[in-house]
Amino acid sequence: MYKTRLVQSLKATPLVARRSFSVSSARMGVTVETISPGDGKNFPKQGDTVHMHYVGTLQDGSKFDSSRDRGSPFVTPIGVGRVIKGWDEGVPQLSLGQKANLICTPDYAYGARGFPPVIPANATLKFEVELLKIN
Repeated sequence: MYKTRLVQSLKATPLVARRSFSVSSARMGVTVETISPGDGKNFPKQGDTVHMHYVGTLQDGSKFDSSRDRGSPFVTPIGVGRVIKGWDEGVPQLSLGQKANLICTPDYAYGARGFPPVIPANATLKFEVELLKIN
């Protein structure tokens, strides 16, 4: 009898299932999706200068910027507020040589202000990045 009640109480009602979905879909921050692994040993630390290639796209897939198109890696200190929060928190999770997608929700990108006319307000951004060098 106890087992039956426990199982019945653990079954999700439609309302609970919807709430769980809403919570997970409202997750804010940066998500790192590995495309190809790095060395797994060398990770940038706060204040390190990183050399990276990146291609930035909007949710509809349209490209808004690319270091590859310029033919020169992007060089910046990381973790010190020089770039969007999604990069400051996502890049230190990458190891040298790693290629990944950084998916940045608006609060970790350009937020409500956007970056007119290139990036609309409240845009979720995807950056395909490759960590080439750490100084």
